[in-house]
Parts: sequence; C-alpha cells; structure tokens
Amino acid sequence: MNILLLGSGGREHAIAWKIAQSPKVDKLFIAPGNAGTALVGTNVDIKADDFAAIKDFALANQVNMVVVGPEDPLVKGVYDYFKKDEALSSIPVIGPSGEGAQLEGSKDFAKAFMMRHHIPTARYKSISTENLEEGYAFLESLSAPYVLKADGLAAGKGVLIIDNLEEAKKEGRDRGVLGWYRMLRIRLDGWQRLQGASGSERL
Repeated sequence: MNILLLGSGGREHAIAWKIAQSPKVDKLFIAPGNAGTALVGTNVDIKADDFAAIKDFALANQVNMVVVGPEDPLVKGVYDYFKKDEALSSIPVIGPSGEGAQLEGSKDFAKAFMMRHHIPTARYKSISTENLEEGYAFLESLSAPYVLKADGLAAGKGVLIIDNLEEAKKEGRDRGVLGWYRMLRIRLDGWQRLQGASGSERL
C-alpha cells in the first residue's frame, strides 16, 4: 500500500521510521518531510495544510492511507476534507475530525470538555480583553505560581509560569491587549498549577 504522512517534525520522523518497517508498505511519502524522513521515505514539497495539493498528489499516486502527524492540519479539518470529497472519501485518514481536534487546538474547548465530563483537571478561567477584571479576580483566588496559557495552537510557546501575582496580572493584560496572542484569538486561560511530572516526561 502507498501511505502519505503529513508533517515535518521529529514526531513525523519517528512515525515514518516505524511505518517504513512494515512489509505491507510499498511507498511512503512525507509532505513536506525533513532530512530524517528522507532517509526512510520520499519527501514531497507540499505543505501539510495545503489540502488541494494533497488531494491532487493522493489521487495521482494511488495513496491508500493518510497519516496526520501535526495538530494544525487536523484542526483545519483535513479529515473532514477527505470525508466530504467523493474522490477522496475512500482513503482513510488517521486522525480526528476538526471538531475532535479542538481538544488539542483550543485549550478553552478542552478545559470546558473536561469540566463538563467531570475529568479531573486544574481550575481555570478563560480571560480575554473583555473580562480582564474577572481574570484578575480569578488569579487572586489562586496561590503562586500562576499559569497563563494561550488558547489555540502555540507551537510550544503559549505558556507562562509566573510566581508574582502583580506580574501575572500585567502579563495577562499586556499580552491580551497588545496582541501577543492575537493570532490565537486574543484569549488567555488562567490555570491552577498542579505539581508533579507530566506523562510525557515519563516517555
């Protein structure tokens, strides 16, 4: 079978390395890939969120399965794009729908989901330029350190951990109002910090 893997990071290199070991794989394409993936498959100069180009490539190269590595194309709806297109609908896409991907794409959505389904999680409040005073009050109800996270995909750069209350308020105000998070819908989530190692640290 022919497999198309979307993405260009270390995660995709690891996935490509493992997929390439399967005797069931005839061709492994990675779009756009990186130097590591080039060692185990064929890199394709297509962005992972260029759905029209991905469609053309998949059809031209008899792709039998699409594996999605990064969150961005999932949040943008690559799964739904394939399902809704008659020419692509028979090609399985490994990854959630755009709605499901919101668990990763929006911290506000994920937190609300966990609260709604009684999944243990830290206390939080979504803070925007419209409710800064409520945000300040929420921060005052917490003990240091204070955690501010940007809503949306932030490429690992959307979190601040601050020990001082006034500094946390200032960062929340400045970054919300001045637009550091503008591309992330100008919303900050204030979280209670929980002590302990995260699961990913154990992997």
